[in-house]
Amino acid sequence: MRLLHTADWHLGRTLHGASLLEAQATVLDQLIELVSSERPDAVIVAGDIFDRAYPPLAAVELFDDTVTRLAATRVPIVITSGNHDSAVRLGMNARVAEAAGVHIRTRLDRIAEPIEVSSGTERALIYGVPYLDPPSSAGPLEALQPSHAGVLGAAVGQIVADRESRSADFVVVAAHGVVAGGQPVGEHGGGVERSIDVGGVAAVPRELFAGIDYAAMGHLHHPQGLGERVRYSGAPLAFCFDEAGDKKSVALVTLCAGAAPAVELIPTPQPRAMARLRGTLDELLADPAHTAAEQAWVEATLTDRLRPKLAMERLRGRFPHVLKLAHEPVRDARDGAEQAQSYGERVRGRTELEVAERFLAEVREGTEADAEEHALLQAAFEAFGREEALR
Repeated sequence: MRLLHTADWHLGRTLHGASLLEAQATVLDQLIELVSSERPDAVIVAGDIFDRAYPPLAAVELFDDTVTRLAATRVPIVITSGNHDSAVRLGMNARVAEAAGVHIRTRLDRIAEPIEVSSGTERALIYGVPYLDPPSSAGPLEALQPSHAGVLGAAVGQIVADRESRSADFVVVAAHGVVAGGQPVGEHGGGVERSIDVGGVAAVPRELFAGIDYAAMGHLHHPQGLGERVRYSGAPLAFCFDEAGDKKSVALVTLCAGAAPAVELIPTPQPRAMARLRGTLDELLADPAHTAAEQAWVEATLTDRLRPKLAMERLRGRFPHVLKLAHEPVRDARDGAEQAQSYGERVRGRTELEVAERFLAEVREGTEADAEEHALLQAAFEAFGREEALR
């Protein structure tokens, strides 16, 4: 029994204002080709089909085209909703879609309703669990606690109870959430993996899936296995600069009786790479080591002591797809010593004119007053002194 596991398409996602829809279409084209060539027994898409509840029309059209082409392969498709999706909108016409072999699971009352898949004499039950919002789903699921662990535990409990009434070789759960031990992308998930920490419990224990032959998870964008039977396929495309260099893939999973699932990670194309560059503006514009980044999405951090003029325009001369620019000047030892002093210590013994000129240099990150500015400041203090003398 073979399953193709993917998740977190995030159709309609943008990267600092740049559309990723063309790149997403390229990735989904490869997915369709893979299904046509490998002929898995089912395809699982574990949530976050769209990037937001109200996706742009172009994203909806890409999803419709992709599902139509996948259905034409005659391979059963199981789709669940994620925390970025609108379960109601994604699940619209789900009953009609089933006639074409597309099984969309977005409703709580269908969690214990499996999709039956056969391969020769082997039979698998695939249960699709939509993302479960603890406050709204705890009651209907009769969860002991309105937490992420509570509602997902209640859902798995329904699945285990239903499985006991059926005959099958394998039981598969497709779900969207955080399992303990799973690693998000970057420190905060790059703003894509939204926190679903509700009720003080941010993750469910891996043991929750005991007795399940394979848990096909979505939500975390880095592909990773948690033990032998719980796996995140990861997102098939990089969506933030925290994912620069991350190896994206889909998982081709083979279920074997009496053995752990065998997993083959199949790389997905990244139509445009992501690059993080750091250095002075002159270094970034001249260093041949950055040649590969000339066609990549670029996040540039400039370390010049002073912020260069027209920095973004100059960078785009070499890196036309630079999207993000930051300035983090390198401080020398003198800067550190002065910052450690109190304000009173820094100005002690200086004239008012010297204090003003020093302040001007500090706020301009080292650019001291020129002759004209010095003259203006001096004239201002002299005028102030005359006014004070007349009072």
